[in-house]
Formats: sequence, structure tokens, C-alpha cells
Amino acid sequence: MTTTVLNVPDISCEHCERTITQALSPVDGIKSVRVDIDARRVAVEYDASRVDVERMREILAEEEYPVA
Repeated sequence: MTTTVLNVPDISCEHCERTITQALSPVDGIKSVRVDIDARRVAVEYDASRVDVERMREILAEEEYPVA
């Protein structure tokens, strides 16, 4: 498993946290999603052979949470 931390400046509340978690969690290859509201960061543990960071960026952009 690989872990990456994404900087998402538009995170501001628990609604943001739920939206991001619900968008990323079902993706094949993603094991866990941890949103830090105060730091505006998303830590994702994933299988790099099944999903990549670029796909995560695309999903977050579709949800209107672009990665910085």
C-alpha cells in the first residue's frame, strides 16, 4: 500500500469531509481516506497498481474540491 497526502484548499467543514470521503472511498484500489479539515489535507492509502494520484485529483475536481 502507498499513502499520499493531497492539499485541498477548499475544505472548510464536515460536509466537505463527507463529500470527499464518499467520492474517494468506493474507488477500486483505495483502502482508506482521512480528511484533516483544519490542515485542508486528504490522506489516502491506496494500491498504486489499481489507482493513481491523477485519478484521485480528477475525482476531487469533479466534486469541486481541486487539489492544489
